[in-house]
Amino acid sequence: MTESGTGLRARLIDAGVELVAAEGAQALTLREIARRAGVSHGAPRRYFPTHLELLSAIARRGFADLGDRVRPALDGGGPRAQVRELARVYLEFALDNPGMYELMFRHDLLESGHLGLRDTSLPLFGLLADLVGQVRPEADARRTAGALWGNLHGIAQLWRWGSLQLATGDEDFGPLLDAALLAHLGPEGGR
Repeated sequence: MTESGTGLRARLIDAGVELVAAEGAQALTLREIARRAGVSHGAPRRYFPTHLELLSAIARRGFADLGDRVRPALDGGGPRAQVRELARVYLEFALDNPGMYELMFRHDLLESGHLGLRDTSLPLFGLLADLVGQVRPEADARRTAGALWGNLHGIAQLWRWGSLQLATGDEDFGPLLDAALLAHLGPEGGR
């Protein structure tokens, strides 16, 4: 790939990242991404033979951004505190970036195998499972982490819709996060 090809590829991804942030995942058409990148509507096909490949590249940026946010959150405290920080960062990311969050967890993208998107998402889950295993060594760490992740995903979605604020009267998601951690990790103590 030429230098200009590398630059155009990155420009298409950048345009997609900006578009998903501004208008949501449903706006990510090849034509609109090309228009925003300032190229012909056929240009994306030279670098991304399928629409899924371009969407996967955009989602990969989302996972990189989430990973960059998670790393500093894991700098201190024991495993339980690290799980809480990882979960807090995850929820903040989901709420601050709803279009990207939706795109990142689309099953068709994760299953497509394009650009190793699954390989990008699974290490974050592996990190969560490892920390959960340290907090609850007697539990099946992957299943417990999966249940916690499902709970966090639900909190993010229902919070974004305004449903949880209405149901609980909470003004921030902190109490719900604490309840989810208690449900999946058990009472605090020891670790």
